[in-house]
Amino acid sequence: MPEPASTPNLKDQTIADFGEQWTAFRENPDYYGSAELLADLFGPLLSLDDIKGKTVADIGSGTGRIVNMLLDVGASRVIAVEPSAAMRVLKENTIARADKIEYLALAGDQLPSDLDLDCVVSMGVLHHIPDPAPVVRAAFKALRAGGRCIVWLYGYEGNETYLSLALPLRKVTVLLPHKMLVALSYILEIALTTYIGLCRIFPLPMRSYMRGVLAKFTREVRRLTIYDQLNPAYAKYYTRAEAEALLSEGGFADVQLYHRHGYSWTVSGVKPT
Repeated sequence: MPEPASTPNLKDQTIADFGEQWTAFRENPDYYGSAELLADLFGPLLSLDDIKGKTVADIGSGTGRIVNMLLDVGASRVIAVEPSAAMRVLKENTIARADKIEYLALAGDQLPSDLDLDCVVSMGVLHHIPDPAPVVRAAFKALRAGGRCIVWLYGYEGNETYLSLALPLRKVTVLLPHKMLVALSYILEIALTTYIGLCRIFPLPMRSYMRGVLAKFTREVRRLTIYDQLNPAYAKYYTRAEAEALLSEGGFADVQLYHRHGYSWTVSGVKPT
């Protein structure tokens, strides 16, 4: 569900928040930056083989994690779209493959319409955009006929217990300065690691995600995951109906959903021919 817009410049504040976040948390080690995790994000909606030889845009590239994943699985060219100060980190983390990347220091809704893309991906980004509809429309226009858009979103269903704790906490943490939030993330990571251990024994909430994803992250990445939940000025947790409507109302056909680990939504749609 959406959090209320508290300032008229919420979009700009969220972009600034992520610029600070990705400048501080620059690395994408091990499983966190792997093709295995990309396959988990796509689920049954898109095969990694479907990326081979394709031109793909990544909306909200941050530190270049998804860009590198896409190139790892064979994308021929990636359009990396990032509006924040993280662009510098993105370029540093992908410098060895810069000949296959076009860097666009733009918001997603400014994606050029003449790219004739095979695919547009946006993993964990649209739920931080107060009005994502213009971004979806821009993705639609940038795709070739028959091209695919696939996005990953925070989900509401399955997260009710978590949200009862996280949303009240976010009312405070979005106001904290960076260093204080980093310190809080260190403390909460200890609790998270303990909870992951308990999930190995007991059928606790979000057990699948804890064991299948977070347990594979380094402790540094777990701290980043906590920071990422508590930092951005805006975050929305989508219901199934809202997630489906996001692409269907943007003109996409054959919209399919995957309830990833029972807590988030991966949504895929095709631009009609």
